[in-house]
Amino acid sequence: MRIEYHRTLIADHVRNDAFKAALSKVIRKGETIVADIGAGTGLLGLMAARLGAREVYLYEVAEVAAVAQEILKKNRARNCYLMPCHSTEMQDPPRVDVVVSETLGNYPFEENIIETMNDAVRRHLKRGGVVIPGRLTQFVAPVVTDRIHTELTVWERIGNGIDLSPAQVMSLNNIYVRTLAPADLLDEGGSAKAWDEIDFSATNRTTRRGEARWTPSGSTMIYGFATWWVAELVPGVNLSTAPDAPRTHWEQLYFPMLRPIEVRGGETIAIALRSRSTMRTGTDVAWTVTRADRSGKVLERQAMDLSKGYLP
Repeated sequence: MRIEYHRTLIADHVRNDAFKAALSKVIRKGETIVADIGAGTGLLGLMAARLGAREVYLYEVAEVAAVAQEILKKNRARNCYLMPCHSTEMQDPPRVDVVVSETLGNYPFEENIIETMNDAVRRHLKRGGVVIPGRLTQFVAPVVTDRIHTELTVWERIGNGIDLSPAQVMSLNNIYVRTLAPADLLDEGGSAKAWDEIDFSATNRTTRRGEARWTPSGSTMIYGFATWWVAELVPGVNLSTAPDAPRTHWEQLYFPMLRPIEVRGGETIAIALRSRSTMRTGTDVAWTVTRADRSGKVLERQAMDLSKGYLP
């Protein structure tokens, strides 16, 4: 049982406070019925109950469901009902006013929240109901410091006349969870671009695609790219994993390149990202970086794909 993982969630007060604030905005005492999908130890479901929800249904398929059951008993949460299954497996689920699901990863969709929410909106949610989170936007920015690139390319500095380049290529066809500072980013993150947006109240594709481009004012060395997300839980309550946001248990993601790219004045650097996350196949991510001149002619192209890398 990954109880230590759940301890990190419970210790994340920024996360907890944001979800509590969101729930408090939509729960009507004694009336609202809530589904907590991917309930873990049951914290969000208990929050909903304490905020006055009439009934709370908690869905959890992992071993931690047994812990959640004991926690519900310990807290005498008689209006909370644990469903030890994945919400997509529930036959004729009770309809609810609010669906809350904190199944977000460093890459937001790696825990299959898109499929989960598609099903929840279709089968669990009453017409006019609320989903939390409601929306999510992914951002990307070029990384202009060499700290992480140097870490990942140690293979080429091993010496002794040994060529470890195949291993280095595998390392660079991977994405890394890292903490980045605004100073690591182009324009200190001020030129970050949104490359993907999703509305969880609608039916969404599990394949996501987007791109972003920049034209730095002067010669700039780009070592990789950083991504993060901002979730609107409900209007007025956001949760962010940006480098300048309050720290959470989530971090940013670093997307390497096979080699750094120097972008000269007037040139443009662009990244195209695509991902697919499903319960059956897991998460696949690929990204392509290009450098183009003023006329748009591509001068350099690098293509990276998680399927060619390895899982750290």
